[in-house]
Amino acid sequence: MSIAQPLDQPAAATETLATTPATPAPDPGQPHDPTPDHPHRSERVAPGRGGPNTLDVTIVLPCYNEQDHVLDEIERISRAMDATEFSYELLVIDDKSTDGTLKVLQEALPHFPHMRLMPFRRNGGSGTARRIGTTEAYGRYVVWTDADMTYPNERIPEFVQYLIDHPDVDQVVGARTTEQGTHKFLRVPAKWAIRKVAERLAQTKIPDLNSGLRAFRRDVSLPYLRLLPPGFSCVTTITMSFLSNQHPVDYLPIDYAKRAGSSKFHFVKDAYRYILQVLRMVMYFNPIKVLMPLALWLIFAAVVKVVVDVIRFGLRVPTSTLLLFMSGLIIASMALLADLIVRSRGDT
Repeated sequence: MSIAQPLDQPAAATETLATTPATPAPDPGQPHDPTPDHPHRSERVAPGRGGPNTLDVTIVLPCYNEQDHVLDEIERISRAMDATEFSYELLVIDDKSTDGTLKVLQEALPHFPHMRLMPFRRNGGSGTARRIGTTEAYGRYVVWTDADMTYPNERIPEFVQYLIDHPDVDQVVGARTTEQGTHKFLRVPAKWAIRKVAERLAQTKIPDLNSGLRAFRRDVSLPYLRLLPPGFSCVTTITMSFLSNQHPVDYLPIDYAKRAGSSKFHFVKDAYRYILQVLRMVMYFNPIKVLMPLALWLIFAAVVKVVVDVIRFGLRVPTSTLLLFMSGLIIASMALLADLIVRSRGDT
């Protein structure tokens, strides 16, 4: 796993994908409800959009209380994409904002022909927005980013072009070179520790585990969307899902700016969720890697303790030693059983 260098050529200079013939699109004047069960409606479907894979790129932009700067972000993304030959849509998802974000987006809708607005009826979290946005995307390539002005979204075409130029890579992630978030003195060591645990479990180097700017192939991501949690750890989940299933992930170094508006990140709660999500992903795809080392250490400790107990007490073995040994055997059995279940599953 290596950090790739940014491309020197223009985003669309090498290859532009030809869109496949689209099935008839819904009437642009009518609201579009992607699925009856989703608590939202998608406003305006541009002519020629007939479903998945009818465009080159879908940019999923979740918004929650971003009224003061979301329009600047939309303009920046649209300007960067309009300078390329990619066909694209900007799928803006309002996650039931409590300020005027939705009103700003509705007023901006007529001025951005590539924009599609999807307002949620209730707050579902950024992970839910990204999951539904990716499911409903019309692009072959999906880009995730944030609307808080922190990520260099003008570089989105570069990320898409990287996937086109490297057909062996399934996801490219923006690896942040600085940390600008709140509680920086706590976030930096916590993220480093979580990232090292993830690298150990995934057996690969991960320069940035939870970057919010990334591009990936939509068809590769579909089996893993149901695993995405509703909160911030969705970016960690999609990274671990790809790595755990041998989908190549590359990294491009990016600058990271101070966010506009107030942060929705809660250090203790979200850091705890990050740790659980990393363990959950590895347990889901490779449980023996988590459980078996623990089992072997317990068994080894029990054997050493038996030797010490025999020397100290003769042939009498304390109950604590037996419990230690039995705990190791039980966890080892669980590891083997969990691994058998994973290998018999048809979705990995």
